[in-house]
Amino acid sequence: MASKLWASRAASYLKISAFHRGFSSVLKDLKYADSHEWVKLNGTSATIGITDHAQDHLGDVVFVELPEVGTSVTQGNSFGAVESVKATSDVNSPVSGKVVEVNEELNSSPGLVNASPYDSGWIIKVEMSNGSEVNSLMDSEHYSKFCEEENSKH
Repeated sequence: MASKLWASRAASYLKISAFHRGFSSVLKDLKYADSHEWVKLNGTSATIGITDHAQDHLGDVVFVELPEVGTSVTQGNSFGAVESVKATSDVNSPVSGKVVEVNEELNSSPGLVNASPYDSGWIIKVEMSNGSEVNSLMDSEHYSKFCEEENSKH
């Protein structure tokens, strides 16, 4: 098992395809939407990306549509898209607010979403307009259970 994990991480780092993993990582200090976006809170600032589970199901990401800085986003509504070799999927905002930064690195390296979904593969940063919206998001334990249930349906 350890060698499979190592091989998968090495393949992601090198931006090449690997076998389908039967698991996805979920980080404890993040909040999660049922549409598979994560949010990392820092006061009223929120960093947003897609989860490891989402990128794993999408496959190799080849393009990320980014919004303009200054764009208003609304919880549950699309602000961009992620295109992979398999499909194009909308990316929804888990919180409402104003986009204050976009990850420009994704324009030239969209594979960062696969290789590092919770770190280098973040998509936008938002100044939240309603901090209480995070109360409707899942913590890591609930999100893990949500993914297990979703996977068992397929």
